[in-house]
Amino acid sequence: MALVGRPNVGKSTLLNAALGHPLAIVSPTPQTTRDAILGVVHHGPAEIALLDTPGLHRPRTELGRVMNQAAREAARSADVIVFVTEAPDPARLPRRATEGEDGPPFAPHPGDLTLLADLGSESPVVFVLNKVDRVRDKARLLPLLDAFAKIREFAAIVPISALREDGVQRVLDEVAKLCPERAWGFAPDELTDRPTRFFAAEYVREQILRATKAEVPHASAVQIERYVEPTGDGALHIDATIHVERPGQKKILIGAGAEQLKRIGTEARLRIEELVGRQVNLKLWVRVTPEWRESLQRLEELGYNKGETS
Repeated sequence: MALVGRPNVGKSTLLNAALGHPLAIVSPTPQTTRDAILGVVHHGPAEIALLDTPGLHRPRTELGRVMNQAAREAARSADVIVFVTEAPDPARLPRRATEGEDGPPFAPHPGDLTLLADLGSESPVVFVLNKVDRVRDKARLLPLLDAFAKIREFAAIVPISALREDGVQRVLDEVAKLCPERAWGFAPDELTDRPTRFFAAEYVREQILRATKAEVPHASAVQIERYVEPTGDGALHIDATIHVERPGQKKILIGAGAEQLKRIGTEARLRIEELVGRQVNLKLWVRVTPEWRESLQRLEELGYNKGETS
């Protein structure tokens, strides 16, 4: 099952809510998700492999084009597509005096119309309207849902708030009805098919997204240089390099007295320890790699062109 939609509509939050575990990184920054990430949910008799995909957008870099390609390939190969969009934020909509207290009626986002037209009709599509908690009067959402229902046929239409875990089980119910019959491919305790070292890199990047603004998080990539599995009750040892494109970005990431980098490392280490259930020793370096987002070779080295971060 592929979670597909524009950036920042809550696909990763939906994945985490379905798993009951914060596996995928989330942030307010667009294009937080760069790789397709699979999470496994056992929902009644159904095994549901949820594939969180990068938000489909108009790319400005080679990295953006690679991300779009990953999302489209996931949609093409999925048994079921869950198309995720978000309820409009009434506080951000322009309001005319003639429209009263509620403001203008809601309408489908133009980007959603484009993506839905590109989906094709090979796989059933479950439509999910996320962030409905933004809207106090839920009746205002009915014309919007009706407008989407007229665009194409959906297997189900489900309004949810992934952040509040409201409606998530119904999404799983609807997807389970559409799952093809086959043997389970994962053990009951398996959460994902990604290795821990992938999430180590992701959790470092998550802290960069939280600690920095503007172009720095977009220009940052994390590469695991050394990953030593523990023996017995020992610690997991991880060395990672943060690649940025300009010296000024490196300066921001390190911070005065290296305090910024220390905070990023500490928070990432705690996140990794939560995942692996043991002590982690994490060392970080920052390196300037000019225009890495525009180089297919660099993207390959950083894992963005082969479905693996290593």
